[in-house]
Amino acid sequence: MIMRKLPKIELHLHHEGAAPPSFIQQLAAEKNVDLSGIFKANGDYSFSTFNEFLSTYEAACQVLKEPEDFHRLTLSILEKSAENGVIYTEVFISPDFCGGGDLTAWREYLAAIESAADIAKKDLGIEMRGIVTCIRHNGPTLAKRAAICAAETASKFVVGFGMGGDELVGSQADFKFSFDMAEEAGLGLTTHAGEWGGAESVRQAIQDLSVTRLGHGVQIINDSNLVTEAMDKKITLEVCPGSNVFLGIFEKLSLHPIDSLLNSGVSVTVSTDDPPFFNTTMTTEYNNLKDVFGWDEDIFKVINQNAIHAAFCDEKQKLILLERINTEWTKT
Repeated sequence: MIMRKLPKIELHLHHEGAAPPSFIQQLAAEKNVDLSGIFKANGDYSFSTFNEFLSTYEAACQVLKEPEDFHRLTLSILEKSAENGVIYTEVFISPDFCGGGDLTAWREYLAAIESAADIAKKDLGIEMRGIVTCIRHNGPTLAKRAAICAAETASKFVVGFGMGGDELVGSQADFKFSFDMAEEAGLGLTTHAGEWGGAESVRQAIQDLSVTRLGHGVQIINDSNLVTEAMDKKITLEVCPGSNVFLGIFEKLSLHPIDSLLNSGVSVTVSTDDPPFFNTTMTTEYNNLKDVFGWDEDIFKVINQNAIHAAFCDEKQKLILLERINTEWTKT
């Protein structure tokens, strides 16, 4: 298998978190903004802990101020994704960074992002959909503004609503109003849970919010009853192994539960989270899973089929993706 060439589906990619350091440095130079403190000498993003990661992430966003900045960013990240065989990606986009939660401004940013996605589809053959995302540590009030932005712009392109940020702040139930609003608008629902908050954060997400997917969700492995409940409710995990290891949730990939979860019957998918922050790509993730767990082509096909079935796009798009996976994998 030539991993880079295998067509892949990615469900968990943060828009700003996918910004290459060189892209942010270039924007900073153009805008005369000093961001030297967030980069290492070799140009990589600089952080040690998860909280430092969040601070670096938000600092990098300082130079993403105009719709055109997000247009350029979208082209940059989709080009990188396509280089690694991604044919469909669902990207977390936050109104907090795109107009400060103002609906009118959000529409302008969204139009710029969607325009870039259309160009990438034509030039690179990659499909993108947007998941509007509230930021947990910014609180429920700002989350409601994000949910309004999501509900008012639900479309073929805006297909979901989710929550990222610091999982240890507040509870999932604090954001129920926002998730209910998004659900009423017909959007798919996902939330970060089981990355830092233990199995209990997964339980909260499943019981308090009508999610069908969990961002990360890997700490579910510590509660067998919760594993069974997740399978009964057909919850899909957006697993980001490289991110989990880089941030120290698991000491090394061989200790990561993704293989055990898959073997238990949980619907597992693979994504990169914030790839340049964690020095990863979809190709890297696949190669590492192959090397450590012995995953073969059949398993990777199942992973991608799981992702397609859990995707928030319409059924027509899912059939197209399934056809591409089934056809193009036989050619690699």
